Amino acid sequence: MTKYLMFQGTSSHVGKSILTTARCRIFYREGRRVAPFKAQNMALNSFVTADGLEMGRAQVAQAEAANLAPRVEMNPVLLKPTGNSTSQVIINGRPVGVMSAAAYHSGYSLKAFEAVKAALKKLSAQFDTIIIEGAGSPAEVNLKANDIVNMRVAKFLNAPVILVADIDRGGALASLVGTLELLDDDERELVKGLVINKFRGDVNLLLPAVDFLEKKTEKPVLGIVPFIEKLGIDDEDSVSLDDKKSSGGAIKIAVVRLGKLSNFTDFDSLAGEADVNLFYAAAPDQLDAADVIILPGSKNTSEDLISLRENHFAEKILQRAHAGAAVVGICGGFQMLGEKIFDPLHTESNHAELDGLKLLPIETTFNAEKFTRQVTLNKIDFDFLGSRIISENLDGYEIHSGISSAKGSVVSSQGNVFGTYVHGIFDNDDFRRKFLNAVRRKKNLPPLTLTRNVRAEKQKNYDRLAKIVRENLNMNLLEKILGRD
Repeated sequence: MTKYLMFQGTSSHVGKSILTTARCRIFYREGRRVAPFKAQNMALNSFVTADGLEMGRAQVAQAEAANLAPRVEMNPVLLKPTGNSTSQVIINGRPVGVMSAAAYHSGYSLKAFEAVKAALKKLSAQFDTIIIEGAGSPAEVNLKANDIVNMRVAKFLNAPVILVADIDRGGALASLVGTLELLDDDERELVKGLVINKFRGDVNLLLPAVDFLEKKTEKPVLGIVPFIEKLGIDDEDSVSLDDKKSSGGAIKIAVVRLGKLSNFTDFDSLAGEADVNLFYAAAPDQLDAADVIILPGSKNTSEDLISLRENHFAEKILQRAHAGAAVVGICGGFQMLGEKIFDPLHTESNHAELDGLKLLPIETTFNAEKFTRQVTLNKIDFDFLGSRIISENLDGYEIHSGISSAKGSVVSSQGNVFGTYVHGIFDNDDFRRKFLNAVRRKKNLPPLTLTRNVRAEKQKNYDRLAKIVRENLNMNLLEKILGRD
């Protein structure tokens, strides 16, 4: 019989995703057939499975921790915000339309719960343990009636719930007590333990608070998990962007912080290089010192392109590109670098036609179809910043609307601008180092040899996370909660 364990939080970004990842890794290392699950994600950070279906990135990391190929049943409902309180709704990996928040929460979410139940049925037939992640807080009374990701899932499965609070942001005790107070009696009964996450300092100083919590809530505190520096595991959403910067490297890379920026994990492997100083630019003048400017993916290319012009980013990008700085476009950013964007069906905006930045000789036409697929580039060979970059067998994935046609090369005639639809291209070690070495040569710095293996690093990071969580949670009590005496 399948066992279930669910992590819910007192708010977003308290560490539910990371603790779910840790439990998946721990159980995998113990030889259990374990899978992650999250009924509904709201995020612009997504992934494409081997069969071309779109799902949230957090469950991809959790699947990797469990040594599984990601599959859409692990995240059957994905909401991708498009602006003006609307989101693209993706069920079982395929978009079904764009809905307002009011329309979705007033009725459609309960229809989507049928997909949630079907996905759980499939996973339960194949795995002996399922680790479930909630979203936000189960005590959001304005959303509770139509919630399909927190207590509705727990009650459907009769799954024990572990409630998590982030002490690093303050108010953890009050948030735990308050959340439990706002739950219904049957929901409160499902909560079997509490976890205090992201603690810094001497844990002995917190023990009186633990005693208070256990007496006040009549729930055991399962552990105090420390704040983990340089976690090295993909984040679920852009709440973490302020933390995603590196320092000290000779190569300065600025990622333009678009309003609808998507798939920011494309740049984590770059940020992890010792010779890279990567940051997210929120103002045009931050691009002045950058050796490389990256226009990332966007959930709404047209609106972000308009914003680039309104806030003077476009002017600055063109100025820096004409001065010889490297400019790279990924997916939506690639489309923006072209000459024209056509949207005859108004899939993204009310504008049927927009001028691009005209740094690359391409034109893009949006249509109703969305392209989602994994890809392998057998070989790339192009001149960039005066260096020849040749790399083979590059893996990645595409998520985009629109078809781009090139009038010439997708590398500028000056050799300092290029674009691609491939997300994850910088996760390919050989290409990433050759790209950075081209920048180094332009700066009159010697090239560096390849020393990193990003995929191997991820596996070590999963093991490190699992070790820390195992050491700081009451594993015996967790086993009892799971029903394994």
